[in-house]
Amino acid sequence: MVRTKFVAVLLGPSGVGLVGLYQSATNLVGTISSLGIGQSGVREVAEAHGSNNEDKIGRTVQVLRRVCWLTGLLGWLLAGALAWPLSLWAFKSGDRAWAIAMLGLTLLLGSISGGQTALIQGLRRIGDLARLNVLSVIAGTLVSLSLYAWLGEKGIVPVLVLLAAANLGFSWWFARRIRISKVAVTWRETGREASRLISLGTAFMWSGLLTAGVAMAAQSLIFRTLGSDANGIYQAAWSLSGIFAGFILTAMGADFYPRLTAAAADNDQVNRLVNEQTEIGLLLALPGLLGTLVLAPWIIRIFYTAKFAPAADLLPLFVLGVFGRAISWPLGFIQLAKGASRWFAATETAANALHIVLIWLGLRWFGLAGVALAFAILYACYTLAMLWVASRLSHFRWSHAAKRLLTLAALLVAATFALRKLAPELPAAVCGALVSLGTAFYCIREIAVRLGPEHRISRTLLRFPLIGQKLCAWKQ
Repeated sequence: MVRTKFVAVLLGPSGVGLVGLYQSATNLVGTISSLGIGQSGVREVAEAHGSNNEDKIGRTVQVLRRVCWLTGLLGWLLAGALAWPLSLWAFKSGDRAWAIAMLGLTLLLGSISGGQTALIQGLRRIGDLARLNVLSVIAGTLVSLSLYAWLGEKGIVPVLVLLAAANLGFSWWFARRIRISKVAVTWRETGREASRLISLGTAFMWSGLLTAGVAMAAQSLIFRTLGSDANGIYQAAWSLSGIFAGFILTAMGADFYPRLTAAAADNDQVNRLVNEQTEIGLLLALPGLLGTLVLAPWIIRIFYTAKFAPAADLLPLFVLGVFGRAISWPLGFIQLAKGASRWFAATETAANALHIVLIWLGLRWFGLAGVALAFAILYACYTLAMLWVASRLSHFRWSHAAKRLLTLAALLVAATFALRKLAPELPAAVCGALVSLGTAFYCIREIAVRLGPEHRISRTLLRFPLIGQKLCAWKQ
């Protein structure tokens, strides 16, 4: 949040948009070169860990690290080879080709870091993963503010490279603390073992390639149609919309995915875990989503500057999409846990194809707001599609408790959205803030009920006079 504010002040809408385009270009190349190894590596490490076979874990980790080095080097080479056409596509000029080529180094650093993180995540060392993320963000904030204040837009490339280096340093520090059995693995054996990683990883790569391509195409369309300032406004609204739900979705990947993978053969267990994750995810995200809906103009002023004011009209539409995302993501993990790579590739292809069509139509008919509307429509469709796919793969059905919570959350989001659009700004903000506050108390209570009275979070809440007892009124 601090970094977002100062980067907006130091670079302005044009600079923020430029950062987004650089990241989209390198993400596109990185998605191709990585072969989805980082994501499939989590599954392989989690599966090996579940076997309690130290030699198998050691072999899996050795192969994963080697493959990450190779894919990282491939990414750097590809970035250099494709720098000119990417610059022409994104910026309508070859002037940025050198910068894209230099940013290829971030792909090597990111690939090695991704392998270390996959090890930490696959072994479910959630505390270390949290510390790694916190330290990376703090270091990234200090580096970004220092270099942007000194160099302005010229600091964008050095900042992105140094952020990747910092992430690698922290991931290496935490990964080296894990004791892994040393197993001799030849390069011939590495090739054979890597086929499992690449098999599911290819589906991840295809999904990531489509997502990165859509992100870059959207920003390029906005840049070409409305200019760099409009692209910066879009980037601002897009980034803020995910702040309050981003940690939920990250947690799903960090802890929920390995747990679901371990239970993948038992459909009843899979369905129970997905229902629980849906409830917890909604309870954690809902207050922040409601607050973002009604306080959009103030949030934009706080995190950015007055030049970004038009982003306040995009933010509520993006929040609707994030709400659908929070609901659909637990369902989507069923495909990954079961290793259903064909299902995953097919659903991601359809979703991204629909998204780019909606973006093109929205931009043409409604301007910049149409791009945000496209995101909201996409996740309404995606949620229904994931529910159908989950029913086919594990006979999934939402539980009665999940249905009640989903209904309540949908009504609150719809009412708050209508309040934001129909009422004057100040009354809407006051009423919406009260609704968000009441929802927060309700959600905290429901989380405490699900955790039980012995959980440390529940015990902490009980220490607060009066409200602690009310929040943690246990169900009989």
